[in-house]
Amino acid sequence: MTAGGYFGQVLVVDATAGSASVLPLPEQVLRAYLGGVGLGAWLLHTLAPPGVDPLAPAAPLAFVFSPLVGTSLTTSAKFAVVAKSPLTGMLTDALASSHFAIAGKLTGYDAIAVRGARRELSVLLVDGDGARFEPAADLTGLSAADTAGRLRDRLGRGWRVGAIGAAGERGVRYATISHDGRHAGRGGLGAVLGAKGIKAVAVRAAERKVPPADPETVLAAARDLRARSFGPATAKYRELGTLANLLAFNAIATLPTRNFQAASFEEAPRLAAEDLAELRKVARNSCASCTIGCEHIYAARGGKKMRVEYENVFALGPMCGVGDPDAVLAASARCDELGIDTISAGGTIAWAMECAERGLIDAPWLRFGDAGALQRALDEIGARTGLGDLLAEGSRRAAERVGGGSAAFAPHVKGLEMPGYEPRSLHAMALGLAVNARGADHNRSGAYEADLSGDLDRLDGGTAHVAAAVETEDRAAVMDSMILCKFLRGVFEDPFTEWAGLLSAVTGWPLTGAELRQTARRIVLAKRLFNLREGWQPADDWLPERLLSEPLELASGRVAALTQGRLRAMIDGYYAARGLDSEGRLGPADLADLHLG
Repeated sequence: MTAGGYFGQVLVVDATAGSASVLPLPEQVLRAYLGGVGLGAWLLHTLAPPGVDPLAPAAPLAFVFSPLVGTSLTTSAKFAVVAKSPLTGMLTDALASSHFAIAGKLTGYDAIAVRGARRELSVLLVDGDGARFEPAADLTGLSAADTAGRLRDRLGRGWRVGAIGAAGERGVRYATISHDGRHAGRGGLGAVLGAKGIKAVAVRAAERKVPPADPETVLAAARDLRARSFGPATAKYRELGTLANLLAFNAIATLPTRNFQAASFEEAPRLAAEDLAELRKVARNSCASCTIGCEHIYAARGGKKMRVEYENVFALGPMCGVGDPDAVLAASARCDELGIDTISAGGTIAWAMECAERGLIDAPWLRFGDAGALQRALDEIGARTGLGDLLAEGSRRAAERVGGGSAAFAPHVKGLEMPGYEPRSLHAMALGLAVNARGADHNRSGAYEADLSGDLDRLDGGTAHVAAAVETEDRAAVMDSMILCKFLRGVFEDPFTEWAGLLSAVTGWPLTGAELRQTARRIVLAKRLFNLREGWQPADDWLPERLLSEPLELASGRVAALTQGRLRAMIDGYYAARGLDSEGRLGPADLADLHLG
């Protein structure tokens, strides 16, 4: 009998043949990986041929649910999309919240994996009757939102749609998969789906549910968690959203500006949540099954309404030197229309702006601070025309083509563009960005929390920073596999023990906090092993040269510097803490623990 919260099976769709099969999930695998990104990593090991090109038909892409989806626990309506990234060549996973998660889970599967490719653009439909395809030529070039609207009109009520925009169809290596205005954004998952000739995936719940093992305990836990979700730990997200970080980061020189040439932006107050909220905010909203309500809707120029978060404002504002709030909101809206990741778009354009100023590329129109240039670059990326065909490859590949020393200031780790955290003034975060399996990522390694906690010196990385990076990475691995929203992380006093209690009530397993810590480590190492299999080298765990050779002078008089020696020492400490060898590779005992056969 399968544990509570699980169906114990994956639907594996062959897009080439138009058929599907069922892959059973042993209970030991479910307990070892939980769901979400953990189970997704196991599926990539199981279904992806070694060395497969991320855009080849044989490369799998999986929508992975979790045992908590469909329960009354707040923020549990989330799912992961997992594949080999066309941007990094390594494992990537992205999380999203929407009713797609609930409907997808209630098709009767713990994951839906897709392999193969259609000859013509198609829509994949999955419900209680299995999988089938319909032609989608009429949806060519449409945004994800317009695609979803047309499909809902065509298919009828009850269908939930995840779709790609024009960028995914054209193979932009950081294209997204979107649904209900939310995005599985990083790593190019939209390009993977587009390479399979699939414009959208539509799911409809069947007349079946998977009950928790202990419904009364789950309901009591849901009431408690709901009450805690209204507390001070989530107040910032309710009141101003993540954009509240912008002025705070600017004040302490940790706001990357003009392609990491500076760490504060003189026009930051124009983009701050405090001003934008008063002038442009339209409404506040919540994800499906969420009580926090972090979603802040703003009005852009022309009356368009859009969600605004710190990362898209950072990437399209300070990173590119643009301080006009209307221009930044319009650029963010354009990214949503095209279906591209705002962080990778902003980082790649900022790199190109610096290249243009240095005379390395012939684009005299592309300059820091030029809002029109930003919009033009986004349009060309989405269409893969002009300079956009180069920039659609991401900063790492573009720098390899341009040369001229531009790789030293390409803002990426492992090919994934860097988020809005300055590593020179956040040393725990610097380590987290360098070693994370997905690349430069703030969601899988939130070590900036330790840097900003006041418990350690954020400018003097050492042993404490290593421990903080390991701890935040472990916590993220469990939360992203259960799945719960990370905005809840502050409400748990004893996280692993409390999470074990939630999972035990749902699954019926007698879990402990100690077992979940081992589960977290297993998930982290499974991701690393997949990357090793796909060609990872020790040099990939590193940061851009600029961040290791150009110190920052702070207003306090201190210098924010991250030397190669300090980063090397922290990475070595991380390897030791993870039980890896000196080159970051797994030992036999860990390999045996991964349940990979």
